[in-house]
Amino acid sequence: MAMESPLRVQIQYKHIKWEDGASIMLSGLEQLPSIQFGDFTLQFELDDLPPSAREIARKELRETPEVSKDAVATLRDMLKDENDLHLPLDNDAWLVRFLRPCKFHPQSAFELVKRYYAFKVKHFDMYRNLLPSREQNIFNHNILTVMPNRDQYGRRMLLIELGKKWKHNKCSLDEVFKGCVLFLEAAMLEPETQVAGAIVIFDMDGLSLQQVWQFTPPFAKRIVDWLQESVPLRIKGIHIVNQPYIFNMVFALFKPFLREKLRNRIIFHGSDRNSLHQHVSAKCLPLNYGGTLEMPQITGPQWLELLIKCDAEYEAINSYGYKKVLNK
Repeated sequence: MAMESPLRVQIQYKHIKWEDGASIMLSGLEQLPSIQFGDFTLQFELDDLPPSAREIARKELRETPEVSKDAVATLRDMLKDENDLHLPLDNDAWLVRFLRPCKFHPQSAFELVKRYYAFKVKHFDMYRNLLPSREQNIFNHNILTVMPNRDQYGRRMLLIELGKKWKHNKCSLDEVFKGCVLFLEAAMLEPETQVAGAIVIFDMDGLSLQQVWQFTPPFAKRIVDWLQESVPLRIKGIHIVNQPYIFNMVFALFKPFLREKLRNRIIFHGSDRNSLHQHVSAKCLPLNYGGTLEMPQITGPQWLELLIKCDAEYEAINSYGYKKVLNK
Protein backbone atom coordinates (compact mmCIF):
# COMPACT_ATOMS: atom_id res chain seq x y z
CA MET A 1 0.00 0.00 0.00
CA ALA A 2 1.09 3.58 -0.63
CA MET A 3 2.30 5.62 2.27
CA GLU A 4 -0.26 7.67 4.15
CA SER A 5 -0.01 11.44 3.87
CA PRO A 6 1.04 13.11 7.10
CA LEU A 7 -1.88 14.68 8.91
CA ARG A 8 0.08 17.83 9.63
CA VAL A 9 1.33 19.79 6.63
CA GLN A 10 3.34 22.97 6.47
CA ILE A 11 2.32 25.75 4.09
CA GLN A 12 5.25 27.76 2.77
CA TYR A 13 5.60 30.58 0.27
CA LYS A 14 8.18 30.44 -2.48
CA HIS A 15 9.50 33.43 -4.38
CA ILE A 16 8.82 33.14 -8.11
CA LYS A 17 11.92 33.25 -10.28
CA TRP A 18 11.31 35.10 -13.51
CA GLU A 19 13.33 34.65 -16.65
CA ASP A 20 14.73 37.93 -18.02
CA GLY A 21 12.56 39.82 -15.54
CA ALA A 22 9.31 38.79 -17.28
CA SER A 23 6.41 37.94 -14.99
CA ILE A 24 5.01 34.45 -15.41
CA MET A 25 1.95 35.30 -13.31
CA LEU A 26 -0.84 37.43 -14.74
CA SER A 27 -1.91 38.55 -11.28
CA GLY A 28 1.45 40.10 -10.50
CA LEU A 29 2.00 37.87 -7.49
CA GLU A 30 5.64 37.46 -6.58
CA GLN A 31 5.14 34.46 -4.32
CA LEU A 32 3.16 31.25 -4.58
CA PRO A 33 2.29 28.84 -1.78
CA SER A 34 3.65 25.31 -1.48
CA ILE A 35 2.79 22.49 0.89
CA GLN A 36 5.49 20.32 2.41
CA PHE A 37 4.86 16.58 3.01
CA GLY A 38 8.04 15.22 4.55
CA ASP A 39 10.44 14.95 1.60
CA PHE A 40 7.78 15.91 -0.98
CA THR A 41 6.71 19.44 -1.87
CA LEU A 42 3.36 20.21 -3.47
CA GLN A 43 3.77 23.35 -5.56
CA PHE A 44 3.60 24.98 -8.95
CA GLU A 45 7.04 24.90 -10.56
CA LEU A 46 7.60 28.30 -12.12
CA ASP A 47 11.38 28.35 -12.18
CA ASP A 48 13.39 28.67 -15.39
CA LEU A 49 13.64 25.57 -17.59
CA PRO A 50 16.11 22.94 -16.33
CA PRO A 51 18.79 21.87 -18.84
CA SER A 52 16.88 18.69 -19.80
CA ALA A 53 13.76 20.68 -20.67
CA ARG A 54 15.79 23.26 -22.59
CA GLU A 55 17.13 20.47 -24.77
CA ILE A 56 13.61 19.13 -25.40
CA ALA A 57 12.48 22.65 -26.28
CA ARG A 58 15.33 23.05 -28.73
CA LYS A 59 14.87 19.67 -30.42
CA GLU A 60 11.07 19.36 -30.44
CA LEU A 61 9.82 22.96 -30.35
CA ARG A 62 12.54 24.83 -32.30
CA GLU A 63 13.02 27.00 -29.24
CA THR A 64 16.11 29.19 -29.15
CA PRO A 65 16.44 32.72 -27.73
CA GLU A 66 16.41 34.16 -31.25
CA VAL A 67 13.40 32.14 -32.46
CA SER A 68 11.50 32.90 -29.25
CA LYS A 69 12.18 36.64 -29.43
CA ASP A 70 11.05 36.91 -33.06
CA ALA A 71 7.98 34.71 -32.53
CA VAL A 72 6.84 36.65 -29.46
CA ALA A 73 7.14 39.95 -31.33
CA THR A 74 5.27 38.60 -34.37
CA LEU A 75 2.47 37.04 -32.32
CA ARG A 76 2.05 40.23 -30.30
CA ASP A 77 1.71 42.28 -33.50
CA MET A 78 -0.83 39.83 -34.94
CA LEU A 79 -2.96 39.92 -31.80
CA LYS A 80 -2.93 43.72 -31.58
CA ASP A 81 -5.35 43.76 -34.52
CA GLU A 82 -7.88 41.55 -32.69
CA ASN A 83 -9.90 44.43 -31.26
CA ASP A 84 -12.62 42.20 -29.85
CA LEU A 85 -10.11 40.40 -27.60
CA HIS A 86 -8.79 41.74 -24.30
CA LEU A 87 -5.34 40.18 -23.84
CA PRO A 88 -2.19 40.67 -21.72
CA LEU A 89 -0.03 41.47 -24.74
CA ASP A 90 2.68 43.08 -22.64
CA ASN A 91 3.34 39.73 -20.89
CA ASP A 92 5.96 37.78 -22.88
CA ALA A 93 5.51 34.66 -20.74
CA TRP A 94 1.80 34.57 -21.61
CA LEU A 95 2.61 34.71 -25.33
CA VAL A 96 5.22 31.96 -24.95
CA ARG A 97 2.70 29.59 -23.36
CA PHE A 98 0.75 29.66 -26.64
CA LEU A 99 3.85 29.52 -28.84
CA ARG A 100 5.40 26.43 -27.23
CA PRO A 101 2.61 23.94 -28.13
CA CYS A 102 2.73 25.40 -31.67
CA LYS A 103 6.52 24.97 -31.99
CA PHE A 104 6.97 28.74 -32.15
CA HIS A 105 5.01 29.20 -35.38
CA PRO A 106 3.24 32.54 -34.75
CA GLN A 107 0.36 31.89 -37.16
CA SER A 108 -0.50 28.60 -35.44
CA ALA A 109 -0.25 30.22 -32.01
CA PHE A 110 -2.47 33.09 -33.23
CA GLU A 111 -5.17 30.59 -34.25
CA LEU A 112 -4.77 28.70 -30.95
CA VAL A 113 -5.33 31.88 -28.92
CA LYS A 114 -8.57 32.55 -30.80
CA ARG A 115 -9.78 28.95 -30.40
CA TYR A 116 -8.91 28.98 -26.68
CA TYR A 117 -11.05 32.03 -26.02
CA ALA A 118 -13.78 31.02 -28.48
CA PHE A 119 -14.19 27.78 -26.52
CA LYS A 120 -14.67 29.85 -23.37
CA VAL A 121 -17.41 31.81 -25.14
CA LYS A 122 -19.16 28.67 -26.37
CA HIS A 123 -19.08 27.12 -22.90
CA PHE A 124 -19.49 30.28 -20.89
CA ASP A 125 -21.60 28.47 -18.29
CA MET A 126 -18.57 26.31 -17.44
CA TYR A 127 -16.11 29.19 -17.20
CA ARG A 128 -18.18 31.87 -15.49
CA ASN A 129 -16.39 32.87 -12.25
CA LEU A 130 -14.34 29.66 -12.37
CA LEU A 131 -12.22 29.75 -9.22
CA PRO A 132 -10.87 27.00 -6.95
CA SER A 133 -12.74 28.51 -4.00
CA ARG A 134 -16.03 28.08 -5.91
CA GLU A 135 -15.35 24.47 -7.01
CA GLN A 136 -14.47 22.80 -3.73
CA ASN A 137 -16.86 19.87 -4.18
CA ILE A 138 -14.87 18.15 -6.93
CA PHE A 139 -11.66 18.28 -4.91
CA ASN A 140 -13.32 17.20 -1.68
CA HIS A 141 -14.56 14.04 -3.45
CA ASN A 142 -10.92 13.16 -4.06
CA ILE A 143 -11.34 11.75 -7.56
CA LEU A 144 -9.11 14.32 -9.23
CA THR A 145 -5.48 14.98 -8.37
CA VAL A 146 -2.06 15.74 -9.84
CA MET A 147 0.86 13.63 -8.77
CA PRO A 148 3.56 15.68 -6.99
CA ASN A 149 6.30 14.22 -9.20
CA ARG A 150 6.75 14.13 -12.97
CA ASP A 151 7.20 11.12 -15.23
CA GLN A 152 10.49 10.08 -16.80
CA TYR A 153 10.06 12.66 -19.58
CA GLY A 154 9.31 15.56 -17.23
CA ARG A 155 5.57 15.48 -17.94
CA ARG A 156 2.89 16.35 -15.40
CA MET A 157 0.58 13.46 -14.45
CA LEU A 158 -3.12 14.08 -13.87
CA LEU A 159 -5.04 11.22 -12.23
CA ILE A 160 -8.83 10.97 -12.63
CA GLU A 161 -10.67 8.17 -10.79
CA LEU A 162 -14.17 7.77 -12.22
CA GLY A 163 -14.98 4.34 -10.86
CA LYS A 164 -15.81 3.26 -7.34
CA LYS A 165 -14.56 6.51 -5.78
CA TRP A 166 -16.92 8.64 -7.90
CA LYS A 167 -20.30 9.41 -6.29
CA HIS A 168 -22.03 10.57 -9.47
CA ASN A 169 -25.16 11.73 -7.64
CA LYS A 170 -23.06 14.10 -5.51
CA CYS A 171 -20.42 15.22 -8.01
CA SER A 172 -21.36 15.83 -11.64
CA LEU A 173 -19.25 15.37 -14.75
CA ASP A 174 -19.45 19.13 -15.30
CA GLU A 175 -17.72 19.56 -11.94
CA VAL A 176 -15.07 17.05 -13.02
CA PHE A 177 -14.54 19.09 -16.18
CA LYS A 178 -14.18 22.32 -14.20
CA GLY A 179 -11.64 20.69 -11.90
CA CYS A 180 -9.61 19.52 -14.89
CA VAL A 181 -9.69 23.04 -16.33
CA LEU A 182 -8.38 24.47 -13.05
CA PHE A 183 -5.55 21.96 -12.96
CA LEU A 184 -4.55 22.46 -16.58
CA GLU A 185 -4.70 26.24 -16.31
CA ALA A 186 -2.19 25.90 -13.47
CA ALA A 187 -0.07 23.49 -15.53
CA MET A 188 0.05 26.05 -18.34
CA LEU A 189 1.90 28.41 -16.00
CA GLU A 190 4.79 25.98 -15.55
CA PRO A 191 7.59 26.40 -18.12
CA GLU A 192 8.68 22.76 -17.84
CA THR A 193 5.10 21.54 -18.38
CA GLN A 194 4.71 23.85 -21.37
CA VAL A 195 7.71 22.10 -22.91
CA ALA A 196 7.35 18.49 -21.75
CA GLY A 197 3.54 18.38 -21.69
CA ALA A 198 1.20 16.32 -19.56
CA ILE A 199 -0.36 12.89 -19.45
CA VAL A 200 -3.73 11.84 -18.04
CA ILE A 201 -4.42 8.56 -16.27
CA PHE A 202 -8.07 7.54 -16.08
CA ASP A 203 -8.62 4.90 -13.41
CA MET A 204 -12.02 3.34 -14.17
CA ASP A 205 -11.91 0.63 -11.50
CA GLY A 206 -15.45 -0.17 -10.38
CA LEU A 207 -17.23 1.80 -13.12
CA SER A 208 -20.95 1.01 -12.92
CA LEU A 209 -23.73 1.11 -15.48
CA GLN A 210 -25.37 4.00 -13.62
CA GLN A 211 -22.15 5.96 -13.97
CA VAL A 212 -21.92 5.11 -17.67
CA TRP A 213 -25.35 6.72 -18.15
CA GLN A 214 -23.95 10.06 -16.93
CA PHE A 215 -21.91 10.41 -20.11
CA THR A 216 -23.64 12.04 -23.09
CA PRO A 217 -22.58 12.87 -26.66
CA PRO A 218 -22.55 16.65 -25.96
CA PHE A 219 -20.27 16.11 -22.96
CA ALA A 220 -17.99 13.87 -25.03
CA LYS A 221 -17.79 16.43 -27.82
CA ARG A 222 -16.97 19.22 -25.35
CA ILE A 223 -14.08 17.23 -23.86
CA VAL A 224 -12.66 16.25 -27.23
CA ASP A 225 -12.99 19.77 -28.65
CA TRP A 226 -11.25 21.10 -25.55
CA LEU A 227 -8.33 18.68 -25.80
CA GLN A 228 -7.94 18.75 -29.59
CA GLU A 229 -8.60 22.40 -30.33
CA SER A 230 -8.46 24.63 -27.32
CA VAL A 231 -5.91 23.63 -24.67
CA PRO A 232 -2.54 25.37 -25.12
CA LEU A 233 -0.75 22.40 -23.64
CA ARG A 234 0.89 19.31 -25.09
CA ILE A 235 -1.28 16.33 -24.09
CA LYS A 236 1.20 13.51 -24.67
CA GLY A 237 -0.89 10.54 -23.62
CA ILE A 238 -4.21 9.43 -22.16
CA HIS A 239 -3.93 6.14 -20.31
CA ILE A 240 -7.01 4.12 -19.37
CA VAL A 241 -6.43 1.65 -16.54
CA ASN A 242 -8.63 -0.85 -14.67
CA GLN A 243 -11.50 -0.35 -17.10
CA PRO A 244 -14.34 -2.91 -17.06
CA TYR A 245 -15.99 -4.11 -20.25
CA ILE A 246 -18.80 -1.56 -20.00
CA PHE A 247 -16.26 1.23 -20.47
CA ASN A 248 -16.58 0.45 -24.20
CA MET A 249 -19.99 2.15 -24.03
CA VAL A 250 -18.33 5.33 -22.74
CA PHE A 251 -15.54 5.30 -25.31
CA ALA A 252 -18.08 4.80 -28.11
CA LEU A 253 -19.44 8.29 -27.31
CA PHE A 254 -16.01 9.89 -27.67
CA LYS A 255 -14.70 7.96 -30.66
CA PRO A 256 -16.64 9.78 -33.45
CA PHE A 257 -15.10 13.11 -32.42
CA LEU A 258 -11.49 11.94 -32.18
CA ARG A 259 -8.98 12.76 -34.86
CA GLU A 260 -6.09 10.40 -35.53
CA LYS A 261 -3.45 12.29 -33.51
CA LEU A 262 -5.38 12.20 -30.23
CA ARG A 263 -6.88 8.76 -30.89
CA ASN A 264 -3.38 7.32 -31.23
CA ARG A 265 -2.46 8.77 -27.84
CA ILE A 266 -5.30 7.01 -26.01
CA ILE A 267 -3.98 3.71 -24.69
CA PHE A 268 -5.98 1.02 -22.90
CA HIS A 269 -4.10 -0.96 -20.26
CA GLY A 270 -6.77 -2.65 -18.14
CA SER A 271 -5.01 -4.31 -15.22
CA ASP A 272 -1.80 -4.93 -17.20
CA ARG A 273 0.78 -2.91 -15.29
CA ASN A 274 3.60 -3.94 -17.64
CA SER A 275 1.65 -2.30 -20.46
CA LEU A 276 1.34 0.91 -18.45
CA HIS A 277 5.04 0.84 -17.56
CA GLN A 278 5.99 0.75 -21.24
CA HIS A 279 4.75 4.35 -21.35
CA VAL A 280 5.12 5.58 -17.77
CA SER A 281 8.16 4.31 -15.88
CA ALA A 282 7.49 2.26 -12.76
CA LYS A 283 10.02 4.51 -11.01
CA CYS A 284 7.57 7.39 -11.40
CA LEU A 285 4.41 5.57 -10.26
CA PRO A 286 3.14 4.70 -6.78
CA LEU A 287 2.77 1.14 -5.56
CA ASN A 288 -0.93 0.86 -6.43
CA TYR A 289 -0.05 1.22 -10.12
CA GLY A 290 2.73 -1.33 -9.96
CA GLY A 291 5.32 1.36 -9.43
CA THR A 292 8.28 1.47 -7.11
CA LEU A 293 7.96 5.08 -5.91
CA GLU A 294 7.03 5.33 -2.27
CA MET A 295 5.38 8.70 -1.75
CA PRO A 296 2.56 10.20 0.29
CA GLN A 297 -0.93 9.91 -1.16
CA ILE A 298 -1.69 13.43 -2.28
CA THR A 299 -5.42 14.03 -2.02
CA GLY A 300 -7.85 16.35 -3.77
CA PRO A 301 -8.47 18.36 -0.57
CA GLN A 302 -4.73 18.93 -0.20
CA TRP A 303 -4.49 20.27 -3.76
CA LEU A 304 -7.54 22.43 -3.03
CA GLU A 305 -5.75 23.91 -0.03
CA LEU A 306 -3.03 25.04 -2.41
CA LEU A 307 -5.28 26.11 -5.30
CA ILE A 308 -7.51 28.33 -3.15
CA LYS A 309 -4.48 30.40 -2.24
CA CYS A 310 -4.06 31.09 -5.97
CA ASP A 311 -7.57 32.47 -6.51
CA ALA A 312 -6.10 35.84 -7.51
CA GLU A 313 -4.25 34.25 -10.42
CA TYR A 314 -7.41 32.53 -11.65
CA GLU A 315 -9.28 35.84 -11.40
CA ALA A 316 -6.58 37.36 -13.61
CA ILE A 317 -6.89 34.48 -16.09
CA ASN A 318 -10.67 35.02 -16.19
CA SER A 319 -10.24 38.74 -16.87
CA TYR A 320 -9.02 38.14 -20.43
CA GLY A 321 -10.91 36.97 -23.47
CA TYR A 322 -13.60 38.15 -25.86
CA LYS A 323 -14.97 41.47 -24.66
CA LYS A 324 -18.59 40.51 -25.39
CA VAL A 325 -18.31 37.85 -22.68
CA LEU A 326 -16.22 39.84 -20.23
CA ASN A 327 -18.81 42.63 -20.26
CA LYS A 328 -21.68 40.31 -19.30
